[in-house]
Amino acid sequence: MTTEVLTFGCRLNAYESEVMRELSAGVADTVVVNTCAVTAEAERQARQTIRRLGRERPGVKIVVTGCAAQIDPGSWAALPGVTRVLGNEDKLKPESWAEGAGSAVSDIMAARETAPHMVTEFAGRARAFVQVQQGCDHRCTFCIIPFGRGPNRSVPIGVAVSQVRQLVETGFREIVLTGVDIASYGPDLPGTPTLGQLARRLLALVPDLPRLRLSSIDPAAIDEDLWRLIAEEPRLMPHLHLSLQAGSDLILKRMKRRHLTIDAMAVIERARALRPGIAIGADLIAGFPTETDALFEEGLAFVEAADMPFLHVFPYSERPGTPAARMPAVPVPVRRERAARLRDAGTAAATRFLGGWVGRDIALLTESGDTGHSEHFAPVRLAVPAEPGRLIAAHVTGSTGSVLLAEAA
Repeated sequence: MTTEVLTFGCRLNAYESEVMRELSAGVADTVVVNTCAVTAEAERQARQTIRRLGRERPGVKIVVTGCAAQIDPGSWAALPGVTRVLGNEDKLKPESWAEGAGSAVSDIMAARETAPHMVTEFAGRARAFVQVQQGCDHRCTFCIIPFGRGPNRSVPIGVAVSQVRQLVETGFREIVLTGVDIASYGPDLPGTPTLGQLARRLLALVPDLPRLRLSSIDPAAIDEDLWRLIAEEPRLMPHLHLSLQAGSDLILKRMKRRHLTIDAMAVIERARALRPGIAIGADLIAGFPTETDALFEEGLAFVEAADMPFLHVFPYSERPGTPAARMPAVPVPVRRERAARLRDAGTAAATRFLGGWVGRDIALLTESGDTGHSEHFAPVRLAVPAEPGRLIAAHVTGSTGSVLLAEAA
């Protein structure tokens, strides 16, 4: 029997959900809700899910964990039907999932684990996630995550290599390196390795790994080893997702980000020069406090000039306890309207990017049914379904503007 795990938020949460799924195997009548604290909407959805579980499945045990639970455990423990609240450290400990373990609210503290439980299965997924880093030492004014994840901590290279090797032996053809701030990997380890050095060692020591992909990365911290891999290593996927957040220098300064727009554009241009055709994505916040119409238009112009096809856009969400929550707010309807305009810019860029692949061949990782993703992380729909988890050659016959249409070669 496997505990049901419901996941909100980032790829790191997705990874940790698989850890909990393995650790809690055999625990009966339990649903784990792995929460996210990045936005108020993510918390609202998690609370709504818990209330629905309490109404529809009154006998089930509800365990709440994740960043939102880490930051404010008492409010989650008070929800009807919740039997336990686990902090981010405790949720990854085997003893937390022993029958009868724990009190209603576990000791909530910053996670200190540096050698995560080794996950060998990812339910319903064709690619596997490997956590290489935890926590964050930076204090962006909008972000509550350092309070939920603690300081920067890196997984030793040998541990990461062992997990990647085992996942490849299990049959996974693509590995995604994930964490809270993966570009900050290594300063706490002997020899202070960088993310690029970690990736280089993984590819060298696991030669049977066909595809290595990175999750979101800070444009201010891409090291030279990683740049060399982008230029020279075909097994590192041509896909760079930047934690950009804004396209206005004044807003970036008020966010306390470590880059300006000139730095971000330099990263984008260098990536495209080293790896022609590379797909660029970015996280963006719309309607950050103090963002005037003029500052928004400045940011939108940057986004349009950067021509990034894969945007993740979020209206700004106040996080109590952060400096930004005390700044003059932009009205919520204006945030939503600005987010829609940024998404429109991303849709236009995606349409152009995907249209450029029509008539060309791609390497496709098949997923469920007739779906998959190309090496550029473009979503693909196959004319004929294929077995999930396979790497196949495919020919692109068309594009809907958001999905490539392809036939197996």
